[in-house]
Amino acid sequence: MRPLQLTFAIIKPHVVKQPLVLETIRDMILTSNFKVVKTRRHAFTLKEAELFYEEHRNKFFYNRLVTFMTSGPSDFYILARDDAIKEWRKLMGPTKVFKTQFEAPDSIRGQFGLSDTRNATHGSDSPESVRKEVGLFFPHFDIENWYQEEEPKFRANQLEFIREFFIHKVIEDARTVKKTE
Repeated sequence: MRPLQLTFAIIKPHVVKQPLVLETIRDMILTSNFKVVKTRRHAFTLKEAELFYEEHRNKFFYNRLVTFMTSGPSDFYILARDDAIKEWRKLMGPTKVFKTQFEAPDSIRGQFGLSDTRNATHGSDSPESVRKEVGLFFPHFDIENWYQEEEPKFRANQLEFIREFFIHKVIEDARTVKKTE
């Protein structure tokens, strides 16, 4: 059996400022069979935003993007499931919001994206990106250790979901496994 895959996700500031929209997106994450491994609410510093979006430095939208991403807190998640990178990108929908509203209207960006910068979400595009992005925002999270120690329990659904903190926690005693949402 293949191990679950990890991906890194950001829910952008304009969504975090709207609790009902955030709750809807969180429900979409859960109903799409993602497990929430780690969660963190954090406001990008200017330095973090510049580092995170370095590849876009010479593009016309760079300053607008950095300014927007430092405008308030974002939610950062490490998500797990089969084909997590591909499935999260599918759930988000294409980057270009106008196009997405026609091609993937039920996606997160199709429903809640406002512009190409304020497109509601970010998701890693490769396992290498996951490692880099997780390392930036969850520096104490050890991916290799998670795969050795936690992934089998996540795959076996030995979890409980803590809605208040939007996270799945491993239940150490498998005999007390509760059904997750």
